[in-house]
Amino acid sequence: MPEISDILKIFNLGPQNFSLTSASIWRIVDAYLWLLLPLILLLLLSPLKFFYIFWRRVRWDARIEKILLEIKIPKEVTKPIKAMEYAIAGLHGIHDPANFRERWIDGQFQLSLSLEIVSLGGETHFFIRTPLPFRKHIESSIYAQYPEAEISLVDDYTKYVPQDIPKKGWDLWGADFMITKPDCYPIKTYPQFEVEQESKEERKVDPLAQFLEGLSALKPGEQFWFQIIIKPIIDEIPWVKRGKEIVDKLVRRPAIKVPQSIIQEAAEVLVLGPTPTAPAEKELIPPEMKLTPGERVIVSAIEEKIGKFGFDTNIRFIYLGKEEVFFRPNLRIVMGYMKTLSTLNLNGLRPLPATMTKIMWFFRSRRLYIRKRRMFRYYQKRWPTFFPRTGGTYVFNSEEIATLYHFPGRTVAPAPALPRVEAKKGEPPADLPIE
Repeated sequence: MPEISDILKIFNLGPQNFSLTSASIWRIVDAYLWLLLPLILLLLLSPLKFFYIFWRRVRWDARIEKILLEIKIPKEVTKPIKAMEYAIAGLHGIHDPANFRERWIDGQFQLSLSLEIVSLGGETHFFIRTPLPFRKHIESSIYAQYPEAEISLVDDYTKYVPQDIPKKGWDLWGADFMITKPDCYPIKTYPQFEVEQESKEERKVDPLAQFLEGLSALKPGEQFWFQIIIKPIIDEIPWVKRGKEIVDKLVRRPAIKVPQSIIQEAAEVLVLGPTPTAPAEKELIPPEMKLTPGERVIVSAIEEKIGKFGFDTNIRFIYLGKEEVFFRPNLRIVMGYMKTLSTLNLNGLRPLPATMTKIMWFFRSRRLYIRKRRMFRYYQKRWPTFFPRTGGTYVFNSEEIATLYHFPGRTVAPAPALPRVEAKKGEPPADLPIE
């Protein structure tokens, strides 16, 4: 192995020259070290910016009161699921873009809603958890489509179980859901289940019926919480653009070439010479006509999805109960529901492994306890998957959300433990004296 002195001889450097060279290098580094300062500041400011925004947003959000509304659905729902889609589209109007001061000084951000279907010992309830300022808007959107429904303010049901779950005597299992393809692909929605022209309710098929039937079969001491967190997307250009790019790729549409300036074209000719142009071949059949029937279905579904209002969405569930009645196979209730809404050619829903309360290796019991505590806390706070970081959410439009959360009629969803409004409301007579 060569010694250091041999290496110095190769470069004609003695010990004295080597020390001079080291000093010269250090002087250069010392003179130009300030050039690295912007990079160092950038590396330091990035986490500082994150924690500053997080601090301001938490402070602002803590000042806004959150309430839980229960919706008791009418005894007979004769309207199609499309009525719920109109109500969900109306909820898109809660968006309120923040200006520079509101975003960076006050910490304001777009607030979200939580649509929840909950079974408490077999009795199923529909809830909406909302910031207090949105209450009237939500009530008007629902009453416009379901005037016979009843909306009331109730206590948060998550406070009536031990707050230190999992504990001795109680257990839980939960997960967030992820989509199997890019969010431009839609899941299976209600038009594929429901024939809207069918006037007889008994001939309709409701995708929610199986889920509600399973929830009504739970025993006292068991609870099942299903949560859909939605937030209106203010800037819809990015996800619509993604959808159009996928459509262009599927129909084999050539990419649009950005025209070059005359100076740029002249420079390329001078440097590279004239580019030989091959004679253009005219296709008798346009690319759109070469699609297979399955490809046409996919293109049509994507175009229809990006044409409706989008919501940043997160779906989560928790099954919990006392140990003597906790029955893990009850997870199939929600898994089966997600399967009915999933297709292989479009999109689907499946549990996100990083959130499942299931650990395989290394410190299994401790890690499992932490994950269960995190799942319970995130559900109770109605936080998205990776809060306070971004990610884990996806875009669903009003049609997809209405498929997941709507009010079925008694004929298509005869779950006995679903509270309904038995008495029909009537309008007061027009000549009723008011004094």
